[in-house]
Amino acid sequence: MGQDLSGLGVKGLQNLENQLEMSVRCIRTKKDQLLVDEIHELNRKGSLIQQDNMELHRKVNLIRQENAELYKLYEKEAAGEVNRDSTTPYNFAVAENANIPIHLELNTTPQEHDVEPPAAPKLGLQLNP
Repeated sequence: MGQDLSGLGVKGLQNLENQLEMSVRCIRTKKDQLLVDEIHELNRKGSLIQQDNMELHRKVNLIRQENAELYKLYEKEAAGEVNRDSTTPYNFAVAENANIPIHLELNTTPQEHDVEPPAAPKLGLQLNP
């Protein structure tokens, strides 16, 4: 571009320069709009991720509270304070290390074709091998 300008006079070159400047302005405006749109989209996604993160923190705190309640129940049972005639069909085992992430498991009730009943579900902190 610009090699075949020998036939243009001052007026023609000035018109060409004005056209180029207008084109560059349009390109910059379009680029700026695309960047603004992308920033808005990234802010929206960041907000959604932040909301998801807050919900996950809430769920983790709820699980920790439930785990603490189960641990208290376990301590009472170990001390002989729990009614042994209780009709609750679950037994709980709690791991000792409080710095390990919480993993809850729930076993289904035994089926007729099962040979032996499943072990009691382990609620609480467990080490993953």
